[in-house]
Amino acid sequence: MADEGPASAGKFDDVHYPAYSMGAAAEMLGVTPGFLRGLGEAGVVTPHRSDGGHRRYSRHQLQLAARARELVDEGMTLASACRMVSMEGQLGVARRRITELENATPAPRQHSAGDAARQR
Repeated sequence: MADEGPASAGKFDDVHYPAYSMGAAAEMLGVTPGFLRGLGEAGVVTPHRSDGGHRRYSRHQLQLAARARELVDEGMTLASACRMVSMEGQLGVARRRITELENATPAPRQHSAGDAARQR
């Protein structure tokens, strides 16, 4: 194989590498290929296309699809589940950004008794 070696080994660890065919992804999740197509149409996942035009899914996309399936199994419509998965993703991004900003902002300066006297 041409892709053997250290460079291809990183693909196993990359959660965004499109390693799974539609059939394999559907089987792993216990859904139909139509369910996965519906998630694609709703924009929850955007599968990579192989050179032959076949959909390929990453582990990250399978996690999103599994969450959508969980919500559908709980009684949500597919459209509602897709909106929920999208909003959960946005919330995660916002929380990470808040953490970054909190860590980048210097702590407020503590005022001493001498500072108060100098300001008078």
